[in-house]
Amino acid sequence: MSATPENELDDEALAAAWGADLEGGDGEAGESAAGPDAARVLNQAEIDSLLGFDSGPASDVELSGIQKIISSGLVTYERLPMLEIVFDRLVRIMSTSLRNFTSDNVEVSIDNIVSLRFGDYLNSIPLPAMLAVFKAEEWDNYGLMVVDSAMIYSIVDVLLGGRRGTAQMRIEGRPYTTIERTLVERMIHVVLADLSQAFDPLCPVNFRFERLETNPRFAVVSRLSNAAVLTKLRVEMEDRGGRLELLLPYATLEPVREMLLQQFMGEKFGRDSIWETHLAEELWETDIELSAVIDEQWAKLADVMSWRVGSRIVLNATADTPVSLRCGSVPLFQGRMGRRNGRMAVRIERDVPRRQGET
Repeated sequence: MSATPENELDDEALAAAWGADLEGGDGEAGESAAGPDAARVLNQAEIDSLLGFDSGPASDVELSGIQKIISSGLVTYERLPMLEIVFDRLVRIMSTSLRNFTSDNVEVSIDNIVSLRFGDYLNSIPLPAMLAVFKAEEWDNYGLMVVDSAMIYSIVDVLLGGRRGTAQMRIEGRPYTTIERTLVERMIHVVLADLSQAFDPLCPVNFRFERLETNPRFAVVSRLSNAAVLTKLRVEMEDRGGRLELLLPYATLEPVREMLLQQFMGEKFGRDSIWETHLAEELWETDIELSAVIDEQWAKLADVMSWRVGSRIVLNATADTPVSLRCGSVPLFQGRMGRRNGRMAVRIERDVPRRQGET
């Protein structure tokens, strides 16, 4: 019965200390009323607010505090609109190929596509996980695919005939077995083939599997400060599933950067039938000047300057010498000189083959 008054006194003393703080009282009053241990302690929400971390589900809240200062030094990376279309195509292709691979109902969706530094991502990979290093052969550079623990267990479970509805386990505290690595590697080959197919309308590229790692330090495919595009995919198989993350450094995408900057497929290199028809009609109405060249003579400038009225130039041409018809400096035809209806005429006998590089 003696514990109740002491608890009431402690509560009253703590309330008095907080009241003194709110009224602008000094620390001495609070200390005398409740003792040195009654100092106010910030809760986790107040600490997060001070540091600028948002603990809620919304991610578009404006940053504040220390986090805003840190984030001000981050680089704003270039958006690649066509890359989003490529990954949308990848989701559709993967849904079909993984259904055939697992003989199960598979749903693939994109969580988000973000740009970040490669080193920041490497430090944020949730372990344990499998990291597949692959090479884009035509672009001569590398990318990274990360398969999380839940996805590894789900693939092993579904391929080895595990029962549905079993509690999902986490593979940790032990190295991956040969069976687990082999089954996951087979799935990675399927995903890389789908990724190649997704890029086909834009640029033919073959993504070739290189190696499988479990330690992020051995999966470095770019400088830690370099920019990269991270795509997070969620794979659901009934009551099983997990995450796949595809990371492509900007250096890997550089050969097709101009294509990825398009707003829609074929924006810069597509055919415009209206413009083609208009151009063809105008070309038929275009007037050009043809020159009939009987012979050419090369002479020194000093000789040309010495020519006077009455000087003669001897041509190495006869009546049977072919005449070259040219448009500017481009030879088009060869023919024979003659007369028709009292006028000089040239009869075209053959085309002149164009040399490479001439237009």
